[in-house]
Amino acid sequence: MNSQFKKGIIEMCVMAVVSHKDMYGFAVIEQIAREIDVNENTIYPILRRLTTAGYFDTYMEPTGVGAPRKYYRITELGKEKSREYADEWSKFLTGVFKLLGGTQA
Repeated sequence: MNSQFKKGIIEMCVMAVVSHKDMYGFAVIEQIAREIDVNENTIYPILRRLTTAGYFDTYMEPTGVGAPRKYYRITELGKEKSREYADEWSKFLTGVFKLLGGTQA
């Protein structure tokens, strides 16, 4: 699979998991890695890019042991973008399934 295409899909997945609840970076990686082959070298740059774009904001939370964790929270702008991604993805998949001669499950 084309790496740029995969990064776009993973960015959409990062937005989706953080839209459900605030998460720290490694938790985002763990959740996505259950379904897709990803690692921190892919996810952390996406988290930074989404934060810089205003789709996420961050806050620090003490862990009780060691350094505090940086949590990511989706912003209203991020929620709008996440819905846009989901709509585009749904339309894209519908088209792909039609071209492949099947129907979307």
